[in-house]
Amino acid sequence: MMTKHVFPYLLMVFCGLSAMDVMANPMEGLCALKDADTRSISPENFTGEKGKGGMATLEEGTAAHAARELGQGWKVNPYVNIEPGATVVLGETTGMGHINHIWITPTGEYRTTILRFYWDDEISPSVEVPVGDFFAAGWGMGKEPRITSLAVCVNPRSGFNCYWQMPFRKGFKITMENMGEKKARAFYQIDYTLESVPEDAPYFHAQFRRVNPLPEKSVYTIVDGIKGRGHYVGTYLAHGANSPGWWGEGEIKFFIDGDTEFPTICGTGEEDYFCGSYGYNEKEDGDKYTYENFSSPYTGFHHIPFEGVQRRFGQYRWHITDPVCFKQDMRVTIQSLGWQSEGRYLPLQDDLASVAYWYQVEPHAPFPELPGGDALAIKN
Repeated sequence: MMTKHVFPYLLMVFCGLSAMDVMANPMEGLCALKDADTRSISPENFTGEKGKGGMATLEEGTAAHAARELGQGWKVNPYVNIEPGATVVLGETTGMGHINHIWITPTGEYRTTILRFYWDDEISPSVEVPVGDFFAAGWGMGKEPRITSLAVCVNPRSGFNCYWQMPFRKGFKITMENMGEKKARAFYQIDYTLESVPEDAPYFHAQFRRVNPLPEKSVYTIVDGIKGRGHYVGTYLAHGANSPGWWGEGEIKFFIDGDTEFPTICGTGEEDYFCGSYGYNEKEDGDKYTYENFSSPYTGFHHIPFEGVQRRFGQYRWHITDPVCFKQDMRVTIQSLGWQSEGRYLPLQDDLASVAYWYQVEPHAPFPELPGGDALAIKN
């Protein structure tokens, strides 16, 4: 119910439209007629065309064996297989409108399965993120947290959902690449509307970074090189603590519109930025640590069970009510700090992976090249 009440307001905020008329009752206007056409892309309709769903035949369907006694129209092609080293187009369409919801259930190695989104015939993707990290579940299959936020929901067992609104003017293409060594599979649905988009509406972007281990006394870069006008709307951070003790004292910093050595926005600590406090109620018993997980509309923290030495965490913060606006450029960094003797900070060499989410007017600066599969892979 929370998502349904707040989502119309969320869309207005992201599109730069006034939300004053819906503050008293967020569902006001839901019954109004809309000049839009609803469409949906899935393996049963790769282009979303009207009246073209469920047409796969037994000769071409991925689930042909299960449907062999029923035939066309009976769940013949509900998923796609992606061989190692291959890239498949999950969906492609033309026209103007918004993607409003994406559901996907992937199998395989999440970190080496890469989603890319292209808006309006662009060559360089505006979204390039491993599938698990995009949905704030970066630690791999079988280790998905339960997330009940406004922008992202992860439902049992691996029901990945996102509600970021994604406008397009000429069309879009979404691909998935399997950089791993095993076959991957994806069930998915991309729900969108064909309708007019305001002239000044920016495009959705998301970029992944990872460093493991962070070099000694280095600062981790969540994103840099953003050029243009827009607003930053979210951060996901998968933090692997490589040493004992508390790991979340580092400050996040937003360098905005020409900031160089010192930022305009400087946080007070990692768990503070993700809206927790006091180490997420960390308790230590020998070499065992416990924490209190939480998931809220805008922020969340999860301790990921793992039998190895490394402790693993996922944290998200969506800047839905407090987007960080920029007119020229943007860079975001975070320190990795713990404690040592005599109350001194200890720079850490942890495993950090992140996703930055933002909207901006195109064109966008090219993204750094993703590392290879071995550098992406999570070691168990």
